[in-house]
Amino acid sequence: MYFPISGVEVEPWIPPLVAFLVSAFTSTGGVSGAFLLLPFQVSFLGFVSPAVSSTNNFYSIVSIPSGVVQYIREGRMIWPLTLIVVLGTLPGVFLGAYLRIIWLTNPATFKIFVGLVLLYIGFRLVATLLLRRNSSQCRSEEKFQEVVKRNKEIERETGKKHPLPRSYVKKFNFTSLVFEFNGEYFNLSTMKVFLISCVVGIVGGAYGIGGGAIIAPIYVAFFELPVYTVACPTLVGTFITSLAAVIFYQILAPFYPELSIAPDWMLGGLFGIGGMLGMYVGARLQKYLPAKLIKWILGVSIIFIAIKYISNF
Repeated sequence: MYFPISGVEVEPWIPPLVAFLVSAFTSTGGVSGAFLLLPFQVSFLGFVSPAVSSTNNFYSIVSIPSGVVQYIREGRMIWPLTLIVVLGTLPGVFLGAYLRIIWLTNPATFKIFVGLVLLYIGFRLVATLLLRRNSSQCRSEEKFQEVVKRNKEIERETGKKHPLPRSYVKKFNFTSLVFEFNGEYFNLSTMKVFLISCVVGIVGGAYGIGGGAIIAPIYVAFFELPVYTVACPTLVGTFITSLAAVIFYQILAPFYPELSIAPDWMLGGLFGIGGMLGMYVGARLQKYLPAKLIKWILGVSIIFIAIKYISNF
């Protein structure tokens, strides 16, 4: 099948299959998987025009809602945290794109800096996995797994489903966010989360790094939030920023007729269909996966991005 906008020729079943396999795993940690699909499109499909970025963002728009809906149904959505992420990353995306055009026309040196920072985040997350710790994060995750196992046994014996632990917001204002998950309390600085989200948005807008792939590991490694609670807010943040990015690219397209900037809607849609199914499967699967496995997925994801940036120098 030939896609005239991207110039790609590929069997129509390959994009959705690849997207399904990627998103089924990455969505368990709040990552859409777009950061893995981008090199696949560039290296394997030969899609090298600027439109590959907007196509990748369109994939996220189509794929993410199915996973988000499932997480909301299971009660693992923290709306204030989602609001902070969106309010921080959204202006950051536009500011990052502006900086990229005006000041960062030769971003090689800055990419090394970004790569090293991401590498530190990735290794920090991996270090928390290798060191056995007794924290609210670990206790909450372990108790959640115990509840899932117990509910599964009860369902097998009685045929009745029991609800899983849900997230409850206890306090939210301009200074702090407090929520409870499975008997443990977590206190976040609203301003810290906002500023970090803004920085992530700027980096994502300038260099096309998916926000969820950075914010999710930060939540887990630095704020020590349970991995089961970060997936939904980060996916929603990625969805909003991807939507903004696609609109931005579409607006810019008429001003640069010599470049292919607007998304390849058909190719992005095929990736999105596979991603939509994968996101749903990943969201359904998350509660059965050990927290350590999900954290390893996040750690490997962020280290992969970091090495890619450093190696491209």
